[in-house]
Amino acid sequence: MSNLVTKAVEAVYQMDNDQLNQVIEAIKLKRQYLAKQAVRNFTVGDMVQFTSSKTGGKVNATVEKVNRKYIVVSTHIGGEKWRVPATMLTPLA
Repeated sequence: MSNLVTKAVEAVYQMDNDQLNQVIEAIKLKRQYLAKQAVRNFTVGDMVQFTSSKTGGKVNATVEKVNRKYIVVSTHIGGEKWRVPATMLTPLA
């Protein structure tokens, strides 16, 4: 773990319930921010790659629709449609 994470974990162990709730809220807000940033990186027609939750292998796909949190992609082999969180996608050159 990095030094920053180690310090954060140590701080969490010293917090009471109200402080933990504040940290949880801050984490949720940061995740929402990161998800919105990730969605902005993709447009319809982009080539992307992600790791399949079913097989664990890499899947190449094309973006078909961009939603608020999820991206709808169509795989290159088989043409299956997947609804994938934007944070799990990697753009292909």
